[in-house]
Amino acid sequence: MTLNIPLIAGIFVVIVLIAMAVKITRQYERAVVFRFGKLLGEKGPGLFLIIPFVDRIERVDLRVRELNVPKQTMISSDNVSLDVDAVIYFKVTDSCRAIVEVEDYEAATALLSQTTLRDVLGQNELDSILSERDRLNKKVQELLDVATDPWGMQVVLVTMRDVALPENMLRAIARQAEAEREKRSRIILAEAEYQASERMSEAAAFYEKTPVALKLREFQTLTEIAKEKNLIVISSGAAGGDGGIGATAGLTKAFTER
Repeated sequence: MTLNIPLIAGIFVVIVLIAMAVKITRQYERAVVFRFGKLLGEKGPGLFLIIPFVDRIERVDLRVRELNVPKQTMISSDNVSLDVDAVIYFKVTDSCRAIVEVEDYEAATALLSQTTLRDVLGQNELDSILSERDRLNKKVQELLDVATDPWGMQVVLVTMRDVALPENMLRAIARQAEAEREKRSRIILAEAEYQASERMSEAAAFYEKTPVALKLREFQTLTEIAKEKNLIVISSGAAGGDGGIGATAGLTKAFTER
């Protein structure tokens, strides 16, 4: 039996061409097809065919991806030097533009993120950078989203991970926080003194109108003092009036019961 080598070779070539023509992309992938260097369109997900040696494909991942922005040294609007690093979350929304409009969309986004972060934070004071991170993250995201939209990309989220300050600035902030707490404590104490003085003024006015209540209060005070059993108290009314006699008798009883 003679082998038909040309036939076998032809069958092998056909099988190889079919294998080269069949392409598969995952659900989160798209294939950008170029035919003789001209953009043909987007294929996928799933099974599709191309012309071997004629078509060329570029695979694009459509999932949300993270991009670490390295630590950037910047100066705030109030001339404070600080180091900030951030994380950018983005995804490709148009695979054709992501391949055609920019050479390396991930590298371009990384560089753009660095410059945008420095520009935005440089327009704000240190207090705003530390206390308004959500607003600044949102502003950076909006600027990046507008800039990367022609590249077929969407910036989903921007978050600043760390804001590092010089040691002398940390000490200054600590002193400022301590002074702020001292200020609040003094305000609270002054407010308490003011309220107490108001109540004492009201009590004095009441005692002035009702002398009997003042005398009863004096008796109550004397009774509380007598509990100590180590003092001799002479009432201001002991020399005259029935009230003085009663107070003296009460004190005598308190001391004899020791």
